[in-house]
Amino acid sequence: MAGYIGRHLTIHKTMFQVSVEETFSAGHALRGYKGKCENTHGHNYRVRVHVAGEELDSIGLLIDFSHLKKILRELIGGVDHKFLNDQPPFDSINPSAENMAKFFYEETSKKMLQIPNAPRITSITVWETDETSATYTPTS
Repeated sequence: MAGYIGRHLTIHKTMFQVSVEETFSAGHALRGYKGKCENTHGHNYRVRVHVAGEELDSIGLLIDFSHLKKILRELIGGVDHKFLNDQPPFDSINPSAENMAKFFYEETSKKMLQIPNAPRITSITVWETDETSATYTPTS
């Protein structure tokens, strides 16, 4: 499929996308914030990892859901039912949903390197509530 963006012809390749979600509970306090969120409070977080790729494996999978969920569960195990401000890297950066999304991206990316022909992570979204979320999308 082709489309025009400005004066440039852009070719869009068909890609497969897969996502998994996990939840966890944790407390935090936003340093430097002026308002209720500067106080210690907690959330029931939800994290969604989106991956994409052009090729399926020999049995028709982009990635086995269970492999992606295992990676996410391992990472969540380090923050579940903890005070985020005491956990690296949030002991030095604010545990905002934005920073958490980037943290999950960076750590998931490291673990995905161990999977042969792993798809690329296209975004990670962290929800603090059902109505509020932050998404980290890597550049290239």
